[in-house]
Amino acid sequence: MRNPLSDTIVNVKPSGIRKFFDLVSEMKDAISLGVGEPDFDTPWHIRDEGIYSLEKGRTFYTSNAGLKELKEEIAAYLKRRIHVEYDPVHEILVTVGGSEGIDIAMRAMLNPGDEVLIPQPSYVSYEPCAVLAGGKPVIIELKEENEFRLTAEELLESITEKTKLLVLPFPNNPTGAIMEREDLEKIARVIVEKDIFVLSDEIYSELSYKGEHVSVTSLPGMRERTILINGFSKAYAMTGWRLGYACGPKEIIEQMFKIHQFAIMCAPTTSQYAAVEALKNGDGDVEKMREAYDQRRRYLMHAFREMGLRCFEPYGAFYVFPCIKEFGMTSEEFANRFLAEEKVAVVPGTAFGDCGEGFLRISYAYSLENLKIALERLQRFVDRLREEQNGAGHGV
Repeated sequence: MRNPLSDTIVNVKPSGIRKFFDLVSEMKDAISLGVGEPDFDTPWHIRDEGIYSLEKGRTFYTSNAGLKELKEEIAAYLKRRIHVEYDPVHEILVTVGGSEGIDIAMRAMLNPGDEVLIPQPSYVSYEPCAVLAGGKPVIIELKEENEFRLTAEELLESITEKTKLLVLPFPNNPTGAIMEREDLEKIARVIVEKDIFVLSDEIYSELSYKGEHVSVTSLPGMRERTILINGFSKAYAMTGWRLGYACGPKEIIEQMFKIHQFAIMCAPTTSQYAAVEALKNGDGDVEKMREAYDQRRRYLMHAFREMGLRCFEPYGAFYVFPCIKEFGMTSEEFANRFLAEEKVAVVPGTAFGDCGEGFLRISYAYSLENLKIALERLQRFVDRLREEQNGAGHGV
């Protein structure tokens, strides 16, 4: 029998995040700080709207691009929050989570061999999506000394004649890094000068703890060359509803729409009705959750300082990215030992790119109670590692 598989997909590595999630699910009394999923329930008024839509028998396909009312609410939300206007009919597409938006944007925009600049550490989907779309990923390694921000110099060094698309993943998963207006303005000048396009993944835009989130689309010359990806999973605690959206120039959205039409048909109807309610009346819920995350963020940073663990201060998303280089082991080794000895799951930084070596991703989308127990175990673990190092040093 001939090989039934595509060489392209066989050569794509599986996600490094799920491995630790699967391990911890089988371990008694283990605590997972590994999954980027809010511990809040979807606010009741949003769930209620989903239930009501079912009771009313709204169980049919919506239009392929999404409910008209939902697209209008998305447009109103973006005008209110990032001060950018989109035409709901031609420039907004409702997708199955932000992940579908990333996938079909790359498939709609890339020709074979086009280079895609991907700053790392970053979300695990960008690189495989670029490969599956026929593009060539070009990694830009972000640096801790720059607070894992993308600099104009790093961008310029990576651009070639084949560069077509830059992924802009801020606020960032896994580092929690943000890009402020001044950072984005420098990047935008390079993008316009070199005539490249941007895929701006702003799924964590509502979880920013240093002033208002700034979207690159709001800067001069950027709206017409940017696909904006966002969704409901993180801000509204709606991960399982699988709903996102993509916004951008009509000519790009039209081609994304074709892929979506043939591969997906439409996003889940119940989720779309719930999302209308989220956008209309959910600002207060988002604010409460953001305040809770910020409290946890500050708690973790204080705990790291107390235990002498180096960690730059992240101002976005719900992750911290502490450095564990002092212990002389790989991120994978540290995470495996920590899980085996203290029953706490964290994700090795290398799951998000090779330059994540020496770091861990710890999610604080968990209760303070669980975070407190996990940090007590981490304190015990690092104390033990330091004792081992001291013992080894004295033996020399």
